Amino acid sequence: MAPLLENPIGHLATLPVQPSPEFESYRRLELPTVLASCNAIIHGRQSPATLVLSPSAGKIVRIYRRVVPESEFPPGTTYKDYSPKFLLPGLVDAHVHLNEPGWRTEWEGFETGTRAAAFGGVTTLIDMPLNAIPPTTTVENFNTKIKAAKGQCWVDVGFYGGVIPGNQDELVPLVKAGVKGFKCFLINSGVDEFPSVTPHDVTLAMEKLKDTETVLMFHAEMVPPITKSVGDYVTSGEPPLVPTGPLDEYKTFLESRPSEFETYAIDAILSCAPTAPDLRLHIVHLSAAEGVPLVKDAREKGIKLTAETCFHYLTLSAENIDNGDTRHKCCPPIREAANQDILWDALKDGIVTTVVSDHSPCTPDLKLLPSQGGKGDFF
Repeated sequence: MAPLLENPIGHLATLPVQPSPEFESYRRLELPTVLASCNAIIHGRQSPATLVLSPSAGKIVRIYRRVVPESEFPPGTTYKDYSPKFLLPGLVDAHVHLNEPGWRTEWEGFETGTRAAAFGGVTTLIDMPLNAIPPTTTVENFNTKIKAAKGQCWVDVGFYGGVIPGNQDELVPLVKAGVKGFKCFLINSGVDEFPSVTPHDVTLAMEKLKDTETVLMFHAEMVPPITKSVGDYVTSGEPPLVPTGPLDEYKTFLESRPSEFETYAIDAILSCAPTAPDLRLHIVHLSAAEGVPLVKDAREKGIKLTAETCFHYLTLSAENIDNGDTRHKCCPPIREAANQDILWDALKDGIVTTVVSDHSPCTPDLKLLPSQGGKGDFF
């Protein structure tokens, strides 16, 4: 076997030219798995590459910036050259709803959700605390969810906890139990087991979490004190209060959840922020362009605030959604193309720091699609 002498890259770049101890160890004890391609993305740059993996450790132990031929590895090595296809780092989806355990598991459970993630190149996902029954709002409930996930996961899975009214004493124990952060709703979540919080509840949560290494996340929609919109009712399925037009028109739905819902919520979050100046805060699925300058200004003032957006807000626009096509209903809503352009700029400028799926499927009958015999009613 010809020696592999190139200096490796990345976190191994400071090692000597000779093969690393890790490499020598698996050469003695096990055959490697080798993936190669003339098109690979390594640290954000395109180049040829060969990845050498330790099957027992499940880790990449060596990276070479060339396609190393199979003949240079021991006989029996699992070797695959994927050229001209791309080798990409695994994606991390930090916002996913898998809905298990409980009756909503038929919407999506750990087995199907994580298997689909793996198929799509997602190697790590973080599960949100609601939709499962019970929700992840106590340590007991957290243990129930972990038990439900065992033996079903095709990728790495982490879990968020939830903040609801009255559970502030559970938050630090949940951090110690291993949750990756906490989510709360400032508007009706549409899930009875996961009620929304007030700024008072947020302040209580911040006081409990201020000395922990965690993050407090917000579904940042909030109904201003005076509004003609349908507000909370749009997510809980109640009849709308003051719809502006036919219920199967997307424009009617969009107008029911204006950008002001998001900006009002962000303002409320920022008013609570001094309670815990070292606590990381995060806006989930930002859809309103008007929220971008608020996030930018807060960061410039030293507030530890980050924001994410979603693939659908970056690629879909209200102008192209047909009436009755309730597949496109989500909250916050998909807004106009001009709004989308500003979100792209915010992502390029680092104001929006992550892109997530907010994967939250349901069975087709719940979307009330005309093709499924429904009326295409967005409400």
